[in-house]
Amino acid sequence: MSQTTAKPATQVERCERLTDQDLRDLCDATNAAIIEGGGFGWIEPQGRETLERHFRGVLLVPERELFLARLDGRVVGSAQLLRPPRYNEAQAWGATLTHAYIAPYARGHGLARQLIRAVEERAAALGHRVLNLDVRETQTAAIQIFEALGYIRWGTHPAYARVRGQTVAGHYYYKMLDPPRRGRG
Repeated sequence: MSQTTAKPATQVERCERLTDQDLRDLCDATNAAIIEGGGFGWIEPQGRETLERHFRGVLLVPERELFLARLDGRVVGSAQLLRPPRYNEAQAWGATLTHAYIAPYARGHGLARQLIRAVEERAAALGHRVLNLDVRETQTAAIQIFEALGYIRWGTHPAYARVRGQTVAGHYYYKMLDPPRRGRG
């Protein structure tokens, strides 16, 4: 007899409100990513209160959009789309992908790629034609994914961050976005 294991269900969605369970899962996933060295700007895990305030605040900022990655219904990662302020007409064609991560315990299911593509699609739908991002040089798995998805490294900042007393370089990337396809009507 052979046993078949059901493939875990994956989903990525733009978040407009967080349930209490989603917020708990999101905080757990964020701390797991921080512990593993997955960026997010924090080096040490944060208390639940700090992370809850952070994510609730993200939902209040008009120029930010939060995207959630789910594995079997549980939040296991997130990313943010940061749009330029409305009064910055010259740079309105660009947006920034930031704080993108999947918790270490949920990797290997294609969620990182799904999350990045969801942000790209939303940015394009909003009229942006370039998506920018930056990443620490130590985040090699993220760098591999970004480069595989067509992001172009245009520069490196040698003193980008300080992590546990060490200076770490950071890489800057961009990707040109295609306008959204219009359905036939």
